[in-house]
Amino acid sequence: RMETDCNPMELPNNTGFEEDSDYRDFEGTDVKDMRLEAEAVVNDVLFAVSNMFVSKTLPCAEDVAYINVETRERNRYCLELTEAGLRVVAYDFDQTDDRLQTPYHETVYSLLDSLSPAYREVFGNALLQRLEALKKETQS
Repeated sequence: RMETDCNPMELPNNTGFEEDSDYRDFEGTDVKDMRLEAEAVVNDVLFAVSNMFVSKTLPCAEDVAYINVETRERNRYCLELTEAGLRVVAYDFDQTDDRLQTPYHETVYSLLDSLSPAYREVFGNALLQRLEALKKETQS
């Protein structure tokens, strides 16, 4: 499961309801649409990269989606998102290279952290600003 800001309407995959026939038709428990997950991933970190969007060229399915990302260093990647996590599948938008054997990352944060020092800096600064704001709130 990818880490994103929590949407209270979204049930996690591991609810245990899958086996219970009373809940089988309940939206979101049986099948997760990876396109929705990919959109959530993009929305979560878009502020810290130059460009990021779900591929409209490569096929999205229930079990896979592709995300194009351009880092602040101007490097382009195509990422594959599956239940296993995220990994780089090509060094350009809307491409896949079967010869690439890149590791899966559990979160988009760890993947971008490994690819882009500028992402790390921007994300870290945003985190510090949030912490400062929280500190001020608790002091007032």
